[in-house]
Amino acid sequence: MRRLRTTADVQDASSDPLVRWASQALSAGGAAWEHKGAVAVHAPSLTRRRRLVLSGPAEGVASLLAAHGRGVELRPLLERPLAAEVASLMPTPWVEDKPFGWMDRSGKLDLPPDVSWLPHLDDVPPLLRAANPDSWAWPGEHGVHRWAGVRVDDQLVATAAEAWCSPDVGFMMGVAVHPSHTGQGLGHRVCQFVTSSLLTLYGTCALFVENYNAPAIALYRKLGFAYRDIVTLLPAA
Repeated sequence: MRRLRTTADVQDASSDPLVRWASQALSAGGAAWEHKGAVAVHAPSLTRRRRLVLSGPAEGVASLLAAHGRGVELRPLLERPLAAEVASLMPTPWVEDKPFGWMDRSGKLDLPPDVSWLPHLDDVPPLLRAANPDSWAWPGEHGVHRWAGVRVDDQLVATAAEAWCSPDVGFMMGVAVHPSHTGQGLGHRVCQFVTSSLLTLYGTCALFVENYNAPAIALYRKLGFAYRDIVTLLPAA
């Protein structure tokens, strides 16, 4: 089992954007390992969770999970088909928590008109409370860098944030469209703007999405994102 000391080491060991995204934790008290082609990144505080993000061949992932996957409130995170395979290899049982989605894309994307980064964020919390009160990203939260927005008649009606980005994977969170302005393509425009900006900066853009949110998944697919079911594992009671 080999310790990976830097984000560059993780990038060399894995092409999976999921673990490459998690590698940002190495600059904030995290750790990473490689074993039999698999990679694990321990992220003490990443999107509000203490995570162990895993990817690669099931045998190597199972060994990494056995070595590093136990701990108070630690949430192993991996692709759902891999999780099922890994769980079958473990000497002690693990169970899946509810699955959700990871989506990513690379390449380039044109900037849409009439969308910009917001110089002031006073209007963002009221919009989030009205349109996405369960958002994981909020202004002022650690790791949330900046917000884009669309205004209609000087009212902020759509927003999305750049948050929790690694050196080569930008991350989009906090997407919200005011309930009185849905169905007008505003979510598509603000997400296209943030995606285009992050692709230019990082080369890859990614996001989390609830796996039952078909309209959001369809929107992101139109922007070129590919979907993967991911899941957290919990020790069986």
